[in-house]
Amino acid sequence: MKHFNSNDMKKMSSMYRAHLINSCTGYKSANLLGTKSLSGCSNLAIFNSIVHIGSSPPMLGFILRPLTVKRHTYNNFKETGFFTVNHVNTKIIEESHKTSAKYEEQISEFTETNLTETYLDDFKAPYVSESTIKLGCRYINEYEIKENGCLMIIGAIEHIYLPNDILHDDGWLQLDKINTMVTNGLDGYALPKLIQRLSYAKPDQPLYSLL
Repeated sequence: MKHFNSNDMKKMSSMYRAHLINSCTGYKSANLLGTKSLSGCSNLAIFNSIVHIGSSPPMLGFILRPLTVKRHTYNNFKETGFFTVNHVNTKIIEESHKTSAKYEEQISEFTETNLTETYLDDFKAPYVSESTIKLGCRYINEYEIKENGCLMIIGAIEHIYLPNDILHDDGWLQLDKINTMVTNGLDGYALPKLIQRLSYAKPDQPLYSLL
């Protein structure tokens, strides 16, 4: 078994360490965040740090790297108060990955990829037409992670768009039906396979399958 201690990790190159630490914590979600500036320039960026914050009220969060350089996504949702979250699927892997490139502020990632900018129900931020699940979110708050200067961004989920056939009677979404992707580290993309769905666990009560 390979073992790295804290001293070993300090001696690693920054890229080697980034790959190691980003992949050792397991698979993460793959989402495109869409925003638009007050001047009218749209922006699209891939994120693998989006997490559930709460369902009552509906909220999500994601990690933003330190503001030591311009963060177009951050600037846009701070200006307008809105952003979208769009699932990456098998049909748009490469185009989604392209959005991680450092384009100039006045250049929209939509024009540099084959992804289509679309607007729904007068929401102020752009959705990705090719994405199968789309969330419209309102910026709520941010919290500095003092240890490394990153920000935890909190957003309220105000709109959800999804295919009818993945929605179960209890509200659960069967994401394997629409090939929603996950990431393995910074640049690996994987397709999850649903193995089982289990009942709510209670002491001294047997589990049963919900599938």
